[in-house]
Amino acid sequence: MVFSSLIFLFAYLVLTLALYFIAPLKWRNVLLLLVSLVFYGYGEPVYILIMFASILIDYTHGLLVEKYRENDKKARWFVGQSVVFNLLLLGFFKYWDFLAVNLSALLGVNIPVLGIPLPIGISFFTFQTMSYTIDVYRQDAPVQRNILTFGTFVTMFPQLIAGPIVKYKTVARELNDRVHTTEDFALGARRFCVGLAKKVLLANAIGALWDTSLATHTAGELTVLGGWMGLFAYGFQIYFDFSGYSDMAIGLGQIFGFRFNENFRYPYCSASVTEFWRRWHMSLTDWFREYLYIPLGGNRGGTAKTLRNILIVWFCTGFWHGASWNFIFWGLYFAAWLILEKYVMRDILKKTPALMKHIYTIIVVFVGWGIFAVEDLNLCGGYLSACFGSASLWRAADIYYLKSYALTFLLLVIASTPWGKNTWHRLSVRAQQVLTPILMGASLIIGTAYLVDGSYNPFLYFRF
Repeated sequence: MVFSSLIFLFAYLVLTLALYFIAPLKWRNVLLLLVSLVFYGYGEPVYILIMFASILIDYTHGLLVEKYRENDKKARWFVGQSVVFNLLLLGFFKYWDFLAVNLSALLGVNIPVLGIPLPIGISFFTFQTMSYTIDVYRQDAPVQRNILTFGTFVTMFPQLIAGPIVKYKTVARELNDRVHTTEDFALGARRFCVGLAKKVLLANAIGALWDTSLATHTAGELTVLGGWMGLFAYGFQIYFDFSGYSDMAIGLGQIFGFRFNENFRYPYCSASVTEFWRRWHMSLTDWFREYLYIPLGGNRGGTAKTLRNILIVWFCTGFWHGASWNFIFWGLYFAAWLILEKYVMRDILKKTPALMKHIYTIIVVFVGWGIFAVEDLNLCGGYLSACFGSASLWRAADIYYLKSYALTFLLLVIASTPWGKNTWHRLSVRAQQVLTPILMGASLIIGTAYLVDGSYNPFLYFRF
């Protein structure tokens, strides 16, 4: 079940909100746990057992870490057990087949490929539960003694499937004692509608062009212009798809009394690759920084160790996204650019005009999306080669698509900047009060019409 589906919008969400706000305060965590399990089990009920195992292991290990706090060796042992369990869980379901195929080819053995479907959201909830025991050990978060409350944290449906990655310490207080206000409900609903519009009206609108470009390349007819149009189409699609989903998750969280951290901050306005990764999928970047980069030593210990740490973190970042070589190369591709900016290009970028820095960043990032999007490395190499001149400049069909999507691209560019937000804040309070319900109603009505009429409604981050 996805947020941008009719069954979620007009059945699941309506019923959940009604039950939640009717229920007494002391039962709302239990209700949220139950409806979240229904949400998760809608597509694959058997994987609820994995969720139960994750909850039980990390809940008990949090208690054990707290119990043996004075014995640091034992406490670290239980933290290690929790981390290993979560990594094995993620590794088995997500990476077994990838490792089986590659190790079989490398070692000349026959490791069976199991073909087990990937449990939805496993990359997100394993990272969340793993960080809980680490934070309890570090005394950055209080231990949770109520397993139902801990289960509510793990399964909370707004952020369960695709984040943002919510650390326990971020919502620990709200899990035990949160306040529900009419203002929070209204602001959350507004944020949800914004996210729905981004997903359905923007991401879906441009996604078909990427599919067309990829099909054109497969047919051997891709041109330079067609290739770059495809890269920009995919780059905008994944941004509005994922940031729209994050907006919906943050909005739903606020409706239920939680404050989730922001996940995107206009990343396409960045003037360097380093800045881009401070603005894109910020919850994941922050997770790797806090739980991997800094424990490895961060930028302490000299240049060689810093380079090692950057490469390790970005190898893991790429591999986290998927069990495929293109994701690994994608992570190392950005590691290379981050290293170049840190050690080679820093002074050059300081002297470069802002517009040129922005253009450079956009080119690097969107080429990266090409590596990210195409899992077949030969197909990916051919596509990017065409973009950089191995194919003809354009064909008649490219001009047709450019004209057809010109207005859509213009809207995407504007929507990826703070212009709309800044314009909104310049309006009077009265104007905002009048326009808010109109715009919310329009986004729901038009979005629903698109969902009813169209069959193209992918969610890109479900495969991660």
